[in-house]
Amino acid sequence: MTLEKNHDQQERTQGMPALEQLPPGPRTAVSAAVARRLFRAAVARLDVTVVEEPSGRCYGRGGPLMRLHRPEEFYARVGRDGLIGFGEAYLTGAWDAEDLAGFLTVPAARMATLVPEPLQRLRALVTPRLPSHQRSTEANSQANVAHHYDLSNDLFALFLDETLAYSSALFDTSVRPAAQGPGSVADHLVATPPEPSDDPDPTLHHPDLAEAQGRKFERLLDEAGVTAGTRVLEIGTGWGELAIRAARRGATVHTITLSVEQLELAEERIAAAGFADRVRVELMDYRALAATGATYDAVLSVEMVEAVGHEFWGTYFGTIDRVLAPGGRVAIQAITMPHDRMLATRGGHTWINKYIFPGGFLPSVEAIDQVTRGETTLRLTGQLAMGSHYAETLRRWDRRFLAQRDAVLALGFDDLFVRVWHFYLAYSQAGFASGYLDVSQLTFGREDG
Repeated sequence: MTLEKNHDQQERTQGMPALEQLPPGPRTAVSAAVARRLFRAAVARLDVTVVEEPSGRCYGRGGPLMRLHRPEEFYARVGRDGLIGFGEAYLTGAWDAEDLAGFLTVPAARMATLVPEPLQRLRALVTPRLPSHQRSTEANSQANVAHHYDLSNDLFALFLDETLAYSSALFDTSVRPAAQGPGSVADHLVATPPEPSDDPDPTLHHPDLAEAQGRKFERLLDEAGVTAGTRVLEIGTGWGELAIRAARRGATVHTITLSVEQLELAEERIAAAGFADRVRVELMDYRALAATGATYDAVLSVEMVEAVGHEFWGTYFGTIDRVLAPGGRVAIQAITMPHDRMLATRGGHTWINKYIFPGGFLPSVEAIDQVTRGETTLRLTGQLAMGSHYAETLRRWDRRFLAQRDAVLALGFDDLFVRVWHFYLAYSQAGFASGYLDVSQLTFGREDG
């Protein structure tokens, strides 16, 4: 199915769910009391400092500071809505932290053990499920994508570098072989963490970030074997940087997206670079590719599998398998989580789903390997893990986003939006800095190729 552009359906609104008022009553009181006890017990084991106002009571073993401005609201929101309530209590100002990412990194590193194991077994009973309208079906996917990527190209340009790459950069560091465990990829490398770098004026572009983004793209193109004459498919256009670089190598590119805003700017950037004759950008769901009958020598995708949904991973990789020509190669960049955490959280509704990426869910590398082995002829042959590089990328984005607050407001967004996005960027940074999340470039081939 090729989709038509429809600007009437793509309202450029902030798309924020309303912050609900907490209903009074026994349920709220009881759940708040349980949350208070669990939270204090967890904090007592963490290297953080939590101060409750106005009493000044402190918890934790010392470390990044969190202030509970309105403790009763905080515990009530956490008690009723868990981690979604934790994030929403930040949005309302019930709590704050001067170093938000620094504070969040500490519990993120202990995420699997913060809640006692007997209570973790009850997770499925208390965790809200992903709403049916957010499942990444063909009917829902464009709306899911539009919620985030069609906010405003001008917004993203405020905090991204000039490549407009909205994915992890790869800074200039060494790589080393990863420790090999059962089921490890033979060619499994880990990128050495980059050194944090702060420009005196965060509103300016950082040349080294653009260089690092270029390094990421060029490595993916190398892994996929893209040279002159290569027929390239890109799933998830972004703002066109990978397609431009592939065309610069002499490849012909078919790149697909579900974002109207990204498509229009990508076409402009591709034309300005002089490659309109080599690159075709199309508004299309990846599931429609098999029906076209086209085949490609290389398939690339950057941080798109996270939007597919776990029910459709087989469809996604099966589609790639069908359109990949004999001897072809696949290179994707994917955000991942540990396999056990993926299994524990699968199907749940999170703060990120509610406010940032409807329908999104992170795979594990093990799950990707299982799906491709079980349902396709693709085989995972290489992995470069670079989660520390995403932590640094996000730190820079967040710093620049906050420095551009007035410009964000001038685009028509409000203070709540700024707070939502600061929490999103800091929350994500904490995930990678703690090692709870990772991002990898994954290379696939065929056993016969």
